[in-house]
This record gives sequence, C-alpha cells and structure tokens, in this order.
Amino acid sequence: MFYYIKGTVALTEPALVVLDAGGVGYALNTSYTSATAVKTGDTATFYTYLHVREDIFDLYGFYRREELECFRQLVSISGVGPKAALAILSAVTPDKLALCVITGDEKALCAAPGIGKKLAQRIILELKDKLAKSDLEAAASGEGYVPIQTGGASDDAVAALVVMGYSRAEALAALRGVDVAGMSTDEIIRAALKKLF
Repeated sequence: MFYYIKGTVALTEPALVVLDAGGVGYALNTSYTSATAVKTGDTATFYTYLHVREDIFDLYGFYRREELECFRQLVSISGVGPKAALAILSAVTPDKLALCVITGDEKALCAAPGIGKKLAQRIILELKDKLAKSDLEAAASGEGYVPIQTGGASDDAVAALVVMGYSRAEALAALRGVDVAGMSTDEIIRAALKKLF
C-alpha cells in the first residue's frame, strides 16, 4: 500500500519512529538500527511494510531499503512474525544477517531476544534455500550467472546481497569496478551497497 513515507521525524523510541507527513503522524514500528539513524526534527524517508491480519493493522518502516528487504524475507519464514523479525534486525544489520546465513552462524541470531536455537537454524536453512533457488533461476535465465564458489570473499558477498533481497544480476553489476583484492567479505558488501543505494 505504501512504498515509503517521507516526512519530519516527530518522535523516536527504541522500536518506534513517528513521521509527520502532510500533517499526519505515521507511527512506524522499526528496528533499533533504523530508530537510531534519525533524530527528532530530521527530514527522513522510511521504506514501509503494512502488516494486516484479522484485527491487526500495523505499519513497519525502515531507514534503509536493504533492511526492509531483509524484514520481508524474515517474515516469509514460518514461525517468524514481525516482532521476531524486528528483534533480529535490531541485533544484526542486513549485511551481518546475510553473513550469518552464509556462514551458518546461529549464535549471532540467538543474540536477538526471543530467538532460540531451533528458530535460528530454521531461518538460516530457509534463507539458504531461497539463495539456492535464486542461483537456479539465474542459471536457467543464463543472465550474468556466476556459480557461487565456496571460500571466495566476492562470491560470499554476492550471496549475501542476494539474501538481502537483490537479484544476482544486481549484485554482480554492483561488484563491477570494485577492486576486491585483499578486501574482506564485509568490505565488499559495503562497497557494493554504496553503488546500489
């Protein structure tokens, strides 16, 4: 319904930002990362997700589009609701979440309140499955497909960007021109995100 809302930040709390847009105050449930990215009085744009279920009508907003894409990926997993997804994104950034999935680091996910070992394992497994499906679709289309090779930092970065919601073609295009020699996976992801955002 709403792709983004741009307005003046009227209020910030650890899990809430209120944006005044055209005289209407939109209460956006958000992660700690997004809430601390802005201050009262700032003009900001938040990318939104509307959660509607029976008697629930909640609006979620994120300062970065990557965070919104990760949120969407997380809530698509069985057993992960919006509150759990916010808890995870408050504990880890989108690029760290992608690295957790690639490396199977369930401990980092368990650092989020309410996320146990079994749920962390399910998140990693399902997001890896989505990543594998994305690889198969890219191979079938033949467009810019480069198979993931274990161990390479640039391959891990491409996989992480796919977990974050970018297509394989977008991830590969973002890495063109980036001198990845000697860079860590995290540094490559940051460099690619600067080109994508």
